[in-house]
Amino acid sequence: MEAGDSVTVLTPHAPGVRERWQEEGVQAISFRYAPESYEVLGYSRSLSADETIRVGAGLVTPLYVAAARRALKQLLSEDSFDLLHAHWVVPNGLVSVPVARRVPLAIGLHGSDVFLAERPLVRQLVGRALGRSRLVTGCSPELVDRVCALGFERERARVIPYGVDTVKFSPGDDRETSWREKLGIPAAAVVGLSVGRMVTKKGYHVLMETLAEVMALDPNLHLVLAGGGDLLEELETAARPWRDRVHFPGAVLRDALPDLYRAADFFLLPAVHDAKGNVDGLPNVILEAMATGLPVVASRISGIPLAITDGVEGLLVEEKDSIQLLEALSQVVGNRDGRLQMGRAARDRAESELTWTAVAGKYRKAYDEALAEPRVEKS
Repeated sequence: MEAGDSVTVLTPHAPGVRERWQEEGVQAISFRYAPESYEVLGYSRSLSADETIRVGAGLVTPLYVAAARRALKQLLSEDSFDLLHAHWVVPNGLVSVPVARRVPLAIGLHGSDVFLAERPLVRQLVGRALGRSRLVTGCSPELVDRVCALGFERERARVIPYGVDTVKFSPGDDRETSWREKLGIPAAAVVGLSVGRMVTKKGYHVLMETLAEVMALDPNLHLVLAGGGDLLEELETAARPWRDRVHFPGAVLRDALPDLYRAADFFLLPAVHDAKGNVDGLPNVILEAMATGLPVVASRISGIPLAITDGVEGLLVEEKDSIQLLEALSQVVGNRDGRLQMGRAARDRAESELTWTAVAGKYRKAYDEALAEPRVEKS
C-alpha cells in the first residue's frame, strides 16, 4: 500500500479463487462454506436477474453465515486491526456484528445489498448492524440515503465513488482491431459498446424499445453488448433483425476488457431501477470506459452523475426514457468531433479524480474521522 497501511481482505471461496494471495501489499484470504459446487453466493450469482434470490443461494446462506463468522473470528484472533470494513451490508454487515465486538465497524454499500437490506425480514437485523457501525460508505448518494433511512446518522456516512486503473484502461493510438475482426465489424464502423450482466437493472430492454431507430441513425453503426446473464437469450432474440450489426460476445474475461473498450467509439449503459427497486451504485464499467477515453451515454441515476457531467464526459438521460436515449445516441453517433472531445474529457477526469490512489485517500480520510470520534454504540 502506498500509504504504508496494512490491509487484509476476507472473501468467500468460489471456483478459481485461491486460498491465499498477496498483491500490491494487500493480503487476501478466502474461506470455504460448502462443497465447491454449492458455493453460489457472491460474484453476481446470488440473484436471478438481480431481482429475486436464487433458491440455491437461499438454501446455502446459513452455511455461508456460519463459515464467514468462523473465518472472521479466526482472523481477528490472529492479528489486531484498527477497523473492520464489512462490504455489502447484507450479508457481511450482519455477519460481522456478533464477531467484531472489540473492533470498530464500518459498512460499505454497493447496490444489491441495499435492495436486500430493505426487505421486511432483514430490516431489523440491518438496523442492529448500523447501530454498531461508526461509518457507512457507498458509491452513490441514493444508496447511502436509503440505508440511512434504516437507522444510520447521515452525517457519519460518506459517498465515495469507485476508482479505476488508468494504466490498464487507457486509450490506444488507433481503434483496436482484434475485437472488430473477431466480431466481423468493419474498421470504418462506428462502434457503441456496453459491458454488463444481462439483468433488468442494466436497462438493455430500454435500448431494445428503440433499437430500430437507433440502428437507422447510421448504416455503419454497430453495437456490442458484452456480458452473460439471465436475460441474454431474450435480448438476443429482440436484436435478431440486426444480428449482423448487434453483437453479443457473452461474458468477457477481465484481461480482454481493455482491448474491447479500445475497439469502441462510445459507451452506453441505460441503467434503471428495476420493478423491485434494485439499482446499481456506480458501475465500474463506466469508469473503465472513461479511462479508455470513451464518451458515455448513461442514465442520470444513482452514482452515475458522480462520474459523468452531462455534456462534458458524456450525455445523461432520464431512466427508462427510450426517446431521450435515442436523441443522445443520435448526438454521439453523428458527431465524431464531439465524441472525441467528450472522450478526452472523460479520460482527464478519470486521471484527475478517479484513480484508485485518489479514492484510497478518500477512504483513509473517512476511516480517520470515524476512529477519531468515539461513539456510544446502540444495542
